[in-house]
Amino acid sequence: MPYTFDLLKSRKSQSFIELWGPAKNIIPVTPLLEAKGNRELQMNFEEQLKALVFYHLEEHTSGRHLLQVLEEDDFARSEIAPPGGIKKSSFFEAINSRGLDQLMYVFQNLQVQAAQILPNEYAKLGELISIDGSLIDAVFSMYWADYRYGSKKAKAHFGFDINRSIPSKIFLTDGKGDERPFVSQILSPGQTGIMDRGYQCHKDFDTYQLEGKHFVCRIKKSTKKTVIQTNSMETDSFVFYDAIVLLGLPNVSQTQKPVRLVGYRAEGKEYWIATDRHDLTAEEIASIYKLRWNIEIFFGWWKRHLKVYHLIARSQYGLMVQLLAGLITYLLIAIYCHNNFNEKVSIKRVRELRIKIINELRDPNIEPSVDNNIKEQRKNHNYANP
Repeated sequence: MPYTFDLLKSRKSQSFIELWGPAKNIIPVTPLLEAKGNRELQMNFEEQLKALVFYHLEEHTSGRHLLQVLEEDDFARSEIAPPGGIKKSSFFEAINSRGLDQLMYVFQNLQVQAAQILPNEYAKLGELISIDGSLIDAVFSMYWADYRYGSKKAKAHFGFDINRSIPSKIFLTDGKGDERPFVSQILSPGQTGIMDRGYQCHKDFDTYQLEGKHFVCRIKKSTKKTVIQTNSMETDSFVFYDAIVLLGLPNVSQTQKPVRLVGYRAEGKEYWIATDRHDLTAEEIASIYKLRWNIEIFFGWWKRHLKVYHLIARSQYGLMVQLLAGLITYLLIAIYCHNNFNEKVSIKRVRELRIKIINELRDPNIEPSVDNNIKEQRKNHNYANP
């Protein structure tokens, strides 16, 4: 069951204020959201983002569920919803057509802020970014989300900061969208991208090295290898291969630049890992690839506990709005968990936060929330409705 604040008197929650704080500090310098026509916006950007964060935090099951809570719940009506409320048509119009640039700005700035605050867990291995795609089930009316006959899916392409356990980049395509072109856009020079076999491309391996971007990528066992140099290995190691090679068939698909190839065994399986990292041991290269699984853990947690793939938008624009809001919510929770518990995000801490918000709203010693005059001042702030 989702958590709501029904029948509670309108009061402030210090825990929600603390959670929301990092985003609130960015909003005043966020590019202004302006109305496209002569009508004033029914929901300014701060209200739009706060409603979407509230949607993900409280496990709402649909846009209509959220709208009902914004109308009937005292806390949500006074602290989350626009001062005059929001109609269904205005809400879904906003989600599907406004706020994307502003959300991207908040996400990028919040991600930088989180990266500066959270511990750098694998600092000795460098800046590690796991890269993968995640399919999102779509409805048939989402004509843009091609996948295969009789099936509609969108695909989100993610970069995930392994060192700090937070998302770093996102791109959205239809379900058939190729994942490999997004690697260079996700990685910055000096970072190491961790990728599965679907990203194997010898031409790309050359490009990454020219761009100063590192890679640790699993390749197919059957890939042609031309050995240039064999590296020494420990006799008792789980690593059975370490060499400098050219990958692919000569004059057909062979890499122009040599790469390092590491082979290791784990749980009865063989893994072949191509990389340009020569500063680490073969065992450390294997350890880096094993960390790729962390992005899969993030996908599962994010989908299950923040309900990010419960669609409230049908357009490609609107789905990107929803995804960015879900990432912002995750970053806010990551900062909150670190500041209060010095821990990573967990469902235990999220549940505690939800319960704490409810308890604070029940506390008679907490002052009631802002009155209508203050709400009107907030509405007329320089980054609110034009």
